[in-house]
Amino acid sequence: MHDSGTVPAPAPEATAPRSETAPRTETAPRSETAGRSASAPEKHARRFGLPVATALVMGNIIGGGIFLLPASVAPFGTVSLLAFGVLTLGAIALALVFGRLAERDPRTGGPYVYAREAFGDFAGFLAAWAYWITTWVSNAALAVAAVGYLDVLIPVNDHRWSACLAALAIQWLPALSNFAGSRYVGAVQLVSTVLKFAPLLLVAVGGLLHFDARNLGPFQAGGGGTLGAVSASAAILLFSYLGVESAAVSAGEVRDPRRNVGRATVIGTVGAAVVYLLGTLAVFGTVAHDRLVHSTAPFSDAVNAMFGGSWGGWAVALAALVSMTGCLNGWTLLSAQTPYAAAKDGLFPAAFTRKRRGVPTVGVGVTVVLASLLTVYNYTAGSARVFEILVLVTTFTATVPYLLATAAQIFHLARGEQVDRVRLVRDAVLAALAFAFSLWLVAGAGYAAVYQGVLFLFAGVPVYAWLAARRQRGAA
Repeated sequence: MHDSGTVPAPAPEATAPRSETAPRTETAPRSETAGRSASAPEKHARRFGLPVATALVMGNIIGGGIFLLPASVAPFGTVSLLAFGVLTLGAIALALVFGRLAERDPRTGGPYVYAREAFGDFAGFLAAWAYWITTWVSNAALAVAAVGYLDVLIPVNDHRWSACLAALAIQWLPALSNFAGSRYVGAVQLVSTVLKFAPLLLVAVGGLLHFDARNLGPFQAGGGGTLGAVSASAAILLFSYLGVESAAVSAGEVRDPRRNVGRATVIGTVGAAVVYLLGTLAVFGTVAHDRLVHSTAPFSDAVNAMFGGSWGGWAVALAALVSMTGCLNGWTLLSAQTPYAAAKDGLFPAAFTRKRRGVPTVGVGVTVVLASLLTVYNYTAGSARVFEILVLVTTFTATVPYLLATAAQIFHLARGEQVDRVRLVRDAVLAALAFAFSLWLVAGAGYAAVYQGVLFLFAGVPVYAWLAARRQRGAA
């Protein structure tokens, strides 16, 4: 559920949303700034530079799923590596589109800001609502999955409530770092990204040194044509790239966002793609194919095959925990940023505008509470079925902001804002590829997830109606 960066330069009037009459700057609400200079920096608030913004993108894209990916795509054969390549091109196109949009409007909110400016309040609300649902449901899912890795180190799954408490602790620790301020969010994100990628790169490099082509198995393991195999494996891999929008969503917290958001998005996406591809290739070449298709811990099996012994399980479990904690740290921040931006425009409850130490604290609090309630429900229901359905729904809701953002870029290009013919053609091709990639994400979610996701999306319509009526009453 996905490197990001920092504070916005004031948006020029030409790009301000319709409802605004003056250039907008990202300042704290009046209640926060009373009694002190508006320009005085908060002690624990710090704008993210390019390294932290890049770490946010990479950390949010790569969660814990990478530790199971090789086994998930192994049944399709090495043709799945081709699917990786196709998806990477689509993700990079989407990253470049976000970079272009951030150059034009570098405010906190990312896809929400772009959709609202191009198509009005209702489209902006749908983008914000869909993204918010995605973040808090994904956070709950990530915490529950992390308990499985924690159980390798400390047995917690023997009792339902010990597992539940562990999942809650895994959610609240990143939330506490967010409450401490953006300074600590950035530090945790940078450190966790380094700690996460060090063992992954070690496995990737070590796997290439111990690579044995006989382990690869067939190019196409299943029936059907190559195109069908690529599409089938891509359906599993599609959501590995969710999170490319991370820097754009937190643009208001990034230094020089017009420059750094695009760079962080592309660098982070490419970096994540390299880790994905090298890691999968290394596991393919070190674990025999017939064993890999049944593996529940492919990276552990790869480490054991490379170096012998059985310590691989511990090492991978620790790396997975670090990976998921860092991912939760970044996603917790993002879960509050979009509602914050929407609330400033009157499209979410005003409480979400409250910021402290550079972090929208109400948004963080509401999100972690909702994710915690969903986690408790998951363990008390005695079945993961409802929870799994909700997680699948988020794979659809995550694509709604993508589609609206890429449509906004197409809108600006069609309106003739870009006069440089070469750049116009390049931007139009990128926007078309990014839109197609987003549609592919929707198709990969499956019929049931799209159907249920639409219900979740439209459940927000009464909320929009209520807030719109309040805005009109206040303006009257």
